[in-house]
Amino acid sequence: MPDVLITDYAWPDLDLERDILTAAGVRLVAGPGPLIPAGEVEALARTYQPDVILTNWARVTAAAIRSVPGLRMVGRLGVGLDNIDVAAATAQGAWVTNVPYYCMEEVSDHAVGLLLAWARGIVTFDRGVRRGEWAPETARLRRVQDLTVVILGFGRIGRRTGEKLAPFGCRVLPVTRATPLDAALGEADVVIVHLPGTPETHHLLDAARLARIKPGALLINVGRGSVVDSTAVEAALASGHLGCAALDVLEEEPLPPPGLAGRDDVIITPHIAFTSDAALLDLRRRGAEEAARVLRGETPHFPCNRLQ
Repeated sequence: MPDVLITDYAWPDLDLERDILTAAGVRLVAGPGPLIPAGEVEALARTYQPDVILTNWARVTAAAIRSVPGLRMVGRLGVGLDNIDVAAATAQGAWVTNVPYYCMEEVSDHAVGLLLAWARGIVTFDRGVRRGEWAPETARLRRVQDLTVVILGFGRIGRRTGEKLAPFGCRVLPVTRATPLDAALGEADVVIVHLPGTPETHHLLDAARLARIKPGALLINVGRGSVVDSTAVEAALASGHLGCAALDVLEEEPLPPPGLAGRDDVIITPHIAFTSDAALLDLRRRGAEEAARVLRGETPHFPCNRLQ
């Protein structure tokens, strides 16, 4: 009986995955649940010698992959592949897959929600009222229709964000070859990051690029934490150049730096943009079905590498 190892998972149980895999004649083995270090993933891989590894957030390193000669697939229970050594899996003849469509609505909803919360002062004034303040005269709010919103990463999710912003009447400016990044930033009232974490995107928004954004602007990151230099964001907020940062992802997860977390002009959510009850069910089902498909000898529906 082939084995599927799920390294980690951010939901209460694995009943859905177990039902799908058991029906396919596959045994499910699992890590402890929440995020685990790469060394523990390597130990689990050596112990179970699985045919398929499914990972949510845990890093599947080259060492983990090479320790399983019969590995046939490494599947990301998510979209980005920055926690999987794709080159090592490909060299070993193992498919790398993801679940590309499952959270399009959720992440784009979250981006738009953060924009509206900033523009209308929802988070700021909620905090103030809870502190005993009632100061509507201090409100300096924005008309969403007047905003220029620059979107970095105009794939499926970025385009969906743009579609949802269009009815508000704001100007949506995607960064493309026709509209280079530095030129776009100079027009931005809001910058929304939808980029994956890669060597090319690491600290793409550094101090120099943040300085190009219009004074008082909002930075939203619902992509990957590594795209944005947290130290540079803190400095831009402290100087008053950046008006607000709304961050669902951070380089320093799970503990945001105190210099950001302690500021009233920062909104932080704990990497939840991807999730909803419907999205998680879709993610879990598609991930398990992809594993069963590969173990039947079929080509995966969502391959992220090429095998000879």
